Amino acid sequence: MELTVQTDGRALKHVQVREYVRSLVAGAAPGTPAPSERELVHRFGVARMTVRQAMDALVVEGLLERVPGRGTFVARPRRTASQIVGYTEEMNRRGLHPESQTLLARREQAGPGVARALALTEGDAVLHWRRLRRADGAPMCLEDAYLNEVLLPGFLQSGMPTSLYEALEARGLRPTWAEDSMRADLAGAEEAVLLEIAPGDPVLRHSRRALVGETVVEVSRTVYRADRFTLYVQLGQDD
Repeated sequence: MELTVQTDGRALKHVQVREYVRSLVAGAAPGTPAPSERELVHRFGVARMTVRQAMDALVVEGLLERVPGRGTFVARPRRTASQIVGYTEEMNRRGLHPESQTLLARREQAGPGVARALALTEGDAVLHWRRLRRADGAPMCLEDAYLNEVLLPGFLQSGMPTSLYEALEARGLRPTWAEDSMRADLAGAEEAVLLEIAPGDPVLRHSRRALVGETVVEVSRTVYRADRFTLYVQLGQDD
């Protein structure tokens, strides 16, 4: 079957290659050969390094696997739980360059919903960090993270980190498990301006409650552009 190659100039070449390969092998049985690098170089007219970057992203994602001396094939499903990663790690894994712009970073009193999620009392001090997050220069999502101030003394005064999860890891607080939910919705007026979409355009709303052991360390609410973000979930069962 002949597939149409998207040539939108706004997309980086390695992203075009990656998504083409993804669509080509979607639903294929494990062990099915992936297109060769030579074939992709010829089809897209790009450097081999560009093709390698695209294939590397799919290997890291777990869609493809390399077999030394044989080639690249559709990977067998992983049976381990998905690793808890933050935005920066997730975008790097997908072969996209992550950037963040802090819109707000301040100490607040926890409202009833945030207090309940963080296992605090309403009115307790929390840290509210709001960021506009980009991938390859284009808006990807708007994220509001709420943190327990008691667990992170001096967090706002030490300079905002590039990656929240790396900062938590440095304090021995990197989440070990999380509760996530995702739902479809429509963009509000302010969200639309920041995400550079039209009000009422479809978005994905992601909520996370992240814990280390039994201690809640992060509650976040993120709204993703539905035209740019795809959620991947690993499913399966043990033998």
